[in-house]
Amino acid sequence: MKISEQWLRQWVNPNNTSEELAEQLTMAGLEIDDRYAVAREFSGVVIGEVISVEQHSDADKLRVTQVNIGAAEPLQIVCGAPNVTVGMKVPVATVGAVLPSDDSKGFKIKKSKLRGVASNGMLCGASEIDLVDDIDGLLELPEDAPIGTDIREYLGLDNQILDISITPNRGDCFSVRGIAREISVINDLSVQIPAIPDNIVASSNGTTPAVTVDAVEACPRYLLQSISNIDRSIETPKWMRDALVQSGLRSHGFLVDVTNYVLMELGQPLHAFDADTIVGDIVVRLAQPSETLTLLNEQTVTLTGDELIIADDKGALALAGIMGGQRSSVTDSTTNIVLESAFFNQLAIAARARRFGLHTDASQRFERGVDFELPQLALARACDLITSITGGEAGQIVTVETLEHLPARAPITLPIAKVRDVIGIDIEPSEMVRILTQLGFDVTQQSDELVCIPPSYRFDMSIREDLIEEIARIYGYDNIPSVLPHLQVSMDYDDTADLTHQMKLALVDNGYMEAISFSFSDAKLEALLDDEALGEVLALANPISSDLAVMRRTLLSSLLPCVQYNLNRQQPRVRFFETGLSFVGQSISELVQTPSIALVAVGDIWSEQAYQNRALDFYDLKHDVEQLLPAQIDSARIRYERSTLSFLHPGQSAELYIDDIYVGWLGQLHPSTAKQLDLPTTWVAQLSLAPLLTMAREQHAITTPSKFPQVRRDIAILVDSDISLQTLESTVRAAAGDLLVDLWLFDVYQGDNVPTGQRSLAFALIWQDSTQTLSDDAVKTATNNVVQALTEQHSAQLRDS
Repeated sequence: MKISEQWLRQWVNPNNTSEELAEQLTMAGLEIDDRYAVAREFSGVVIGEVISVEQHSDADKLRVTQVNIGAAEPLQIVCGAPNVTVGMKVPVATVGAVLPSDDSKGFKIKKSKLRGVASNGMLCGASEIDLVDDIDGLLELPEDAPIGTDIREYLGLDNQILDISITPNRGDCFSVRGIAREISVINDLSVQIPAIPDNIVASSNGTTPAVTVDAVEACPRYLLQSISNIDRSIETPKWMRDALVQSGLRSHGFLVDVTNYVLMELGQPLHAFDADTIVGDIVVRLAQPSETLTLLNEQTVTLTGDELIIADDKGALALAGIMGGQRSSVTDSTTNIVLESAFFNQLAIAARARRFGLHTDASQRFERGVDFELPQLALARACDLITSITGGEAGQIVTVETLEHLPARAPITLPIAKVRDVIGIDIEPSEMVRILTQLGFDVTQQSDELVCIPPSYRFDMSIREDLIEEIARIYGYDNIPSVLPHLQVSMDYDDTADLTHQMKLALVDNGYMEAISFSFSDAKLEALLDDEALGEVLALANPISSDLAVMRRTLLSSLLPCVQYNLNRQQPRVRFFETGLSFVGQSISELVQTPSIALVAVGDIWSEQAYQNRALDFYDLKHDVEQLLPAQIDSARIRYERSTLSFLHPGQSAELYIDDIYVGWLGQLHPSTAKQLDLPTTWVAQLSLAPLLTMAREQHAITTPSKFPQVRRDIAILVDSDISLQTLESTVRAAAGDLLVDLWLFDVYQGDNVPTGQRSLAFALIWQDSTQTLSDDAVKTATNNVVQALTEQHSAQLRDS
């Protein structure tokens, strides 16, 4: 947005240079893209009055003029401009003047002769002094222009233009008023608001049309006022025209210029309808599908039905908040108008202008949010300018409001201590109150917190961090000292990656290859691997493909498709593992992410060339899984229980516990599941990494090996076949006491001399005392205790042979 510094200083005038002012705005978040004078540098041009004009004796298109510039003698200047006349005031470049040129060196005026006639200077058009040239000829100045005055001073050509980059959240700064408000707060100055009378209503023969608002959510506030008997012989005042041109807007005639002036001054888009073209009442409604409207730029648009329009009994008059229609546009002959000032909801305007290839000053502001309390003030300002300059008569104001659809301004509570936590410095609460109050907030201090109600023009304020940002930027980012952050970081080495890598190497040593895949899964596969114990599935809002539409609950969802891919390419023996997260939960708030390691195996235990090859079985898988366990884990701490997961074989699967902590599961993929996936016998396992890593980090005390000999005793027992080895080993360890240092099963027999339903198990028991040599009696007593416990608890019978 371009804005005149001179105009800005009429509202607030800090004791700063243009450069300092631009720096303040940039540091406050309103970046200055460019800063330049109204006209490029030139010198020696003053205001002169043409006192005589004579035809050149040797050139039809040249005239010899006498020009009064306030000197002792008038200047004789030869001029070729067609509009030069006696009595006109014009810019005069005197001898020695330097005018701007494209090569930046400047064009110097010298005494010269044109067709034999002396010329002591040059009469200038607008382009010669770096202004927009609207006519072919001299720049005609007002009759009251003071003769001899430097033209730069008179036209304000040294005035700086600030080109400000307004971020999308700061729609309140798209006006002189908004920028002045920022400067006033930064410099702790008051704003000099122009005197704007209350709504002007004069007796008028004309009447304001009745208004009906059908789309109340899109337009909760709509004001309309008629102004009649406007004197159109009066042109736009110079001060208004200059302000608009310097803000990057062209002058289009007084009525349009007034609405543009109020737009730039206050930030409220207005629209003037030619009252004599309106048929019936005004209706604010949504467009009808395929309804057409010819806009001011002569573009005819076909509406789709979701555009907000202003209409009368005859049809659409304007595209609300974007551009007016040609049928009701004001012209040079318009003397009766209806002036519109409204608040349109951002969502009702957003994207509609781009749909038709339009980008207007009005749509730019409404899309970012216009102050919903501003329409009445802006209407009063425009009505005052029109009536005071042209003598027009203001009619009644028609106001249609739906208060419940206006934006709500909820209070924001800001703990004072939170400001220091975020910014890093102490700012006095009184300074915080000053900053926020001058920015327009309604601030109430309650002990250690501020309760702030945002003003109607700040749509971007909703949380306390927004308030802290306002305090910081007005206080001045350059006033906040740079300090190194206080980092409370533990420099202890994290060995997670190393320990995980060791597990991976253990699987690689056993013939597995690592797979790396997406965390997304096919919903159909998740349904096949469904079980209540796994939890809920999280569906993706925007999946990258239909077969990657949910988050995986188990790493099998990623590994099984890899197995299918390899089997389909004639690879009969597949061994894969993967580490990663599994995701359980139906929503983001419920989501639980568990680091896991999973493996899958298909095919024979060895490659095809191996001697005495065989198919992989449960115990082979169990061996591979136990390679992942830390070496220091004693077998007595490991426990297996039958798995109840529905996608595992009920007779060849187990859950793994260590110290009664659930670690994971292993077993054969259920034959029915494997069949649906077109897989052969498939062995799978998944373990949680967290307990494995915790156990791998356990510190074990170093003990001196016993210097006393070990004693081995073997026992063979008959027990029922349904009693597990794990149960029997637990009984032996509990009964043996501290002297038992190791045991293992070394023989299993079922056959002759063994009753049906029973089996013979032979255990090796290793006894040792770290303080003395064991006596036979001590070993015999301990062994008898083991046999007695097995007999009592499991009805075991000791075999003699």
